[in-house]
Amino acid sequence: MAIGLGNGEFAARHLKKVRNRFRWAVRKYRIRMLGLKEKTDPLEGAPMARGIVVQKVGIESRQPNSAVRKCVRVQLIKNSKVVTAFLPGDGALNVVDEHDEVVVEGIGGSMGKSMGDLPGVRYKVTMVNGAPLNLLITGEVKKPKR
Repeated sequence: MAIGLGNGEFAARHLKKVRNRFRWAVRKYRIRMLGLKEKTDPLEGAPMARGIVVQKVGIESRQPNSAVRKCVRVQLIKNSKVVTAFLPGDGALNVVDEHDEVVVEGIGGSMGKSMGDLPGVRYKVTMVNGAPLNLLITGEVKKPKR
């Protein structure tokens, strides 16, 4: 006699066990249960991280756009991993120099991936030496010395 998916009086334990086994087919559940985001994420699950600017780079945008997007390579302080971060705003590259301390956060692409026409860029710069980047660009705040 084979044990099927009965709905009898004592079937709850079996139904629960089968349901838990089927949950592993769902990708989001698998990633969450195995902790894969924390293992692969340079920010280690945190929303933001501080880092030091290693170099300024220009990244060409994907088709059909044609532009050189201004980015910086940032070495994170917490684990010394190097990530590429986008500099939002017009003239942001003039404000940020090498060896500045910046705060990076996720750029907001789907599933934590890159956004728009920026290939391989998952983070953006929000603060430089403790001052907000958007206020530095507009000139409302002077850039502090580190």
